[in-house]
Amino acid sequence: MTYQLDYSENVEVNGSIQNIRVRAAKKGLPVILFLHGGPGVCDRHNILRDHSDLAEDFTLVCWDQRGSGKSYTPGIKKSVPKVADYVDDVEFMLEYLTGKFGVRKVAMVGHSWGSIIGVLAAARRPDLLFAYVGEGQFVDGDRNEEGSYRFCLEEAKRRGDKKALAALEKGAPVDGVYPDNKSMMIQRDCLSRYGGAIHGGKQGLVKGLLMPLLKTKEYSLADIVKYAQGATYLTDVMWPDVVGQRLSAIKSLDVPVVITQGRHDYNTPSAIAKEWFDALSAPAKKWVWFENSAHSPDVEEPEKWSAVLKGELSALAVK
Repeated sequence: MTYQLDYSENVEVNGSIQNIRVRAAKKGLPVILFLHGGPGVCDRHNILRDHSDLAEDFTLVCWDQRGSGKSYTPGIKKSVPKVADYVDDVEFMLEYLTGKFGVRKVAMVGHSWGSIIGVLAAARRPDLLFAYVGEGQFVDGDRNEEGSYRFCLEEAKRRGDKKALAALEKGAPVDGVYPDNKSMMIQRDCLSRYGGAIHGGKQGLVKGLLMPLLKTKEYSLADIVKYAQGATYLTDVMWPDVVGQRLSAIKSLDVPVVITQGRHDYNTPSAIAKEWFDALSAPAKKWVWFENSAHSPDVEEPEKWSAVLKGELSALAVK
């Protein structure tokens, strides 16, 4: 496919230079803004690898958020960013994209951490959105981490993984916060190896994230170094604020909502997300299960995920 729009661009967002990646078959298409996970775990390489078919019908905008990936600078370490800073950035980006592409509203897809700032931004500026799509939908940090940790603990026992079990038992989260970064990384590594992040996956956390980055042309080796620095720093310093979020307090959104959730997700446990969705009031809402996925249906079942986005967003699109 040839793309009339296919470029990256640096944008000054609330005093910070941040990079977006744009792809579309032609001008004038409805816009989708992708909010990656993390904080700091960018996903443009996955979106453009697996979902460029959507560029036939939509303008895809992949955004490396403040201090993340191509938007990382050492200056991010001069302060501790807050969740509220990123919600402000999302609002700025929505205003920027509607102006840049001459549309009244855009769609927003939030994955994991991106679903936190996505929901908060949707609650603040529904006037700029024709749809919110959640994937690996976060709800309440304390309940999410309790469920995720318990899954790893039970799997370690079931598998007879004594080394992991001993490490996990030393580092249980309290109100979503682990005793130290090492304890959290042990839990996330077990989550990856036990299939709670990628269904049927057996790779550890680092290998699972690193290999796709090394294979893509979207990030140079220098970019990957920045990516790692940003993801490590942001996850470490922002974690208490991240897991302190309680999206269950949001009972309604004035925008259509689509949730694309993996049946086997134990990173942001699906049962908690479904409970929130069922109670949520919205002009329209749709829940789509991905039976062979965990935390990332866009990677695990890419053809179905593209088809769901195309079908749902085409019906809701407002130029």
